[in-house]
Amino acid sequence: MLLSEPKQTIASLDVDAQYGFTPACPQELPVPQGEDIVTELNHQAQFAQYRIGTKDAHSPSALWVANAQAPVLSPIEGKHMDVRWPVHCVPGTKGFQLIQGLPHPAEYDFFVWKGIEPDMHPYGACFHDLNETLSTGLIEFLHSKHIKVVIVGGLATDYCVKNTVLQLLKAGFRVIVNLAACRGLNGDTTQAALTLMRQCGATIISASQTLIQDAEEVYA
Repeated sequence: MLLSEPKQTIASLDVDAQYGFTPACPQELPVPQGEDIVTELNHQAQFAQYRIGTKDAHSPSALWVANAQAPVLSPIEGKHMDVRWPVHCVPGTKGFQLIQGLPHPAEYDFFVWKGIEPDMHPYGACFHDLNETLSTGLIEFLHSKHIKVVIVGGLATDYCVKNTVLQLLKAGFRVIVNLAACRGLNGDTTQAALTLMRQCGATIISASQTLIQDAEEVYA
């Protein structure tokens, strides 16, 4: 049974479901079909007591921004950066906005903005730094609400979703990854991410419809 815990101990997490990761912003990081996850994110939230969201919030002049001499995914030296990326998810732009159909950030129970510093490019939602020492407060929020299970969806599967899931697993939560609420940047790295998440203890489901029978049994 996937949902053996009461609803009060379940949270739903929308990871970086922003236009900057959809074809609506082709110059940023357009994830194929990235805009198609909204219905599933909204549906999985119905199984949870708390809904959490995250956003990338990057400077257009961040030190990790790619250029002609240093292309996308080329390594970069820095304590809190690893590779270069295009400019994306800049506050005040369309790419920063949550995809239409999702709640306003103020309507979530907890919200994380990450990557604000120009020399820091984290992926996971639980820490501001790559060394995972500076907490965003997400883990502490979940513990304060006595959460045991987190249902995760968002963008992109092979980067921010993967790292967030691994951080939550390390923190002791049971994590369910909803594939219908995720999309990946690259087929190979997405498959590798799914394999790693499974190996580390995550449960992978095809869609939130899988949770309905469990919910009927647990919440009856």
